[in-house]
Amino acid sequence: MKLVNIDYLPNEEITEVLGLVKGQVVQSKNIGRDFMAGLKTIVGGEIVGYTEMIATARSIATKRMVDEAESLGADAIINVRYGSSAVMGGAAEIIAYGTAVKTKKITK
Repeated sequence: MKLVNIDYLPNEEITEVLGLVKGQVVQSKNIGRDFMAGLKTIVGGEIVGYTEMIATARSIATKRMVDEAESLGADAIINVRYGSSAVMGGAAEIIAYGTAVKTKKITK
């Protein structure tokens, strides 16, 4: 599955637009990690636990989006975007969305 954040695929023609596809997840860290993250805010620096949490959530959301596109018979997803929001302390929602399309190679 090709994923791009532009509205076309170089050297390919979009033959059919299948529609919007998305994947989302709400992810949280355990209380131990939250406590350690709270301490990290005092001294500053990257909160690695949260960076890892967001990366994991993004991966899950992307997979869910791809699964939805594959169920429609898509070859690619164009205009891929990610969004995030805090749901509550220590939990974030990640959404991945784009347009599922069928394509064919342009032959010259």
